[in-house]
Amino acid sequence: MTGCACVSAASSSLSSIGRSRIRRRGPAAGRGALVGTSPASGFAFGRGESMGASVRISVEGQARSRPKREGRALKVVCIDYPRPELENTVNFLEAAQLSASFRSAARPAKPLKVVIAGAGLAGLSTAKYLADAGHQPLLLEARDVLGGKVAAWKDADGDWYETGLHIFFGAYPNVQNLFGELGIEDRLQWKEHSMIFAMPNKPGEFSRFDFPEVLPAPFNGILAILRNNEMLTWPEKIKFAIGLLPAMLGGQAYVEAQDSFTVQEWMRKQGVPDRVTKEVFIAMSKALNFVNPDELSMQVILIALNRFLQEKHGSKMAFLDGNPPERLCMPIVDHIRSLGGEVRLNSRIRRIELNADGTVKSFILNDGDVIGGDAFVFATPVDILKLLLPESWKEIPYFKKLEKLVGVPVINIHIWFDRKLNNTYDHLLFSRSPLLSVYADMSVTCKEYYSPNQSMLELVFAPAEEWISRSDEEIIDATMKELSKLFPDEIAADQSKAKILKYHVVKTPRSVYKTVPDCEPCRPLQKSPIQGFYLAGDYTKQKYLASMEGAILSGKLCAQAIVKDYEPLIARIPKQFAEASIS
Repeated sequence: MTGCACVSAASSSLSSIGRSRIRRRGPAAGRGALVGTSPASGFAFGRGESMGASVRISVEGQARSRPKREGRALKVVCIDYPRPELENTVNFLEAAQLSASFRSAARPAKPLKVVIAGAGLAGLSTAKYLADAGHQPLLLEARDVLGGKVAAWKDADGDWYETGLHIFFGAYPNVQNLFGELGIEDRLQWKEHSMIFAMPNKPGEFSRFDFPEVLPAPFNGILAILRNNEMLTWPEKIKFAIGLLPAMLGGQAYVEAQDSFTVQEWMRKQGVPDRVTKEVFIAMSKALNFVNPDELSMQVILIALNRFLQEKHGSKMAFLDGNPPERLCMPIVDHIRSLGGEVRLNSRIRRIELNADGTVKSFILNDGDVIGGDAFVFATPVDILKLLLPESWKEIPYFKKLEKLVGVPVINIHIWFDRKLNNTYDHLLFSRSPLLSVYADMSVTCKEYYSPNQSMLELVFAPAEEWISRSDEEIIDATMKELSKLFPDEIAADQSKAKILKYHVVKTPRSVYKTVPDCEPCRPLQKSPIQGFYLAGDYTKQKYLASMEGAILSGKLCAQAIVKDYEPLIARIPKQFAEASIS
């Protein structure tokens, strides 16, 4: 999720484009004061643009006077749980071994200069592991903010707002290894091992799936499902379990073969009642990929269930303790720089310049700079890559298959209220709303965003295809109507109860790739057929699909491919010098 695997799910690609602005209403209302920037280790996070496109970001809101956060003492009272024991799982050990392979690799006689486009998690990961292997990455980011789909900005009050609601699962072995390698494991705030769903037919009430700590997987997950009698009846549980048997027995080969079915089609084929889909898998589908079960590939659900049921702590969730650019991305940048690598912001690529043989000669930036290298990586979202593909590459099957991979729109909303809301948890919550996916009271779940007196709800608005072009006011009005059902005693659509102090609406027209059926064959390997040109991104071939884990793993696999290609890449250098001298 990007927030929940994608919530983060997943998120900034063709998203955060243009200037980030906040609209203020009232007697002194203006058409929008520009959000102030805040420097951090040489980087400023204030407004953002995406590489290679001209789609506008909408980050406007309404605001009442509110004290600035500078100098405010934080008294953190949210209750976190100990970090789970993840180190002995097969997937964690496999990820650790891959990380170690870069550090233990033979030092290159001549380090490769590898130019990487895109400083999201995939690009940062690629650069980090290439630096670990002794090479010299140059990471170029089009915008003035790190993170890609986990980008965030600070507004004039000193409050952060993000591209998505990001959740870190125990089943993310490469993410967990990365935190350990950087020495920042303490920046994850682990929550109790539960999944909490709102009850639409009982406004203000929730239903829980609690995973007992004393049981190993898969028994802790099975018991969590069996003990919940509010969402599914016993006959429905039995039919669902029988329907899942082929996936449990058939392994990965069976899971991949289900890519041709939507979640809804697969459930009906297996004899699972539609109510199971309605009660559980609408929420899961929207959390995993921002779409409904009638569109999502069943492969996505089966992969998630496999990770959650096969690992004791797989479904356990953690929140980052602050904004992602500073708390996650900057430590990666610091690590890259400490090993001789370089990271540049405001470096938008205008064109990929080719040699006579069709290989990459250089990246041409918008400001006219020409960036050459020994190898080149595109770690941007797939939609941006397709915009910048050279014409001579477009009919190559490897690139032509990318046409089916299209980013899904999503909207992330932050609302600051004038009071502390009571009907919430220190956890991620599945709204089960037709308009909202997941949400959290970030004033409770996140240390940096903590407030003792006011709640700040961060919500994922999905599916967003019909809403992405609507005004922020329409989106907030619709959100408030949904929140009045989740908080019937505290929130009213007309604000006669809790009042909105301000809000931010972040629209991402093209987020993670939309995992509809039959996308799997179109996902490319990290090594392209063009010598010296590679791809990284959650849409590339790796087993964690569209997620933060998928992005980081794709970067490691990309770096691995480049390290393996060292000899043929280094052999190209004299030829490139010869061509340069002739021209």
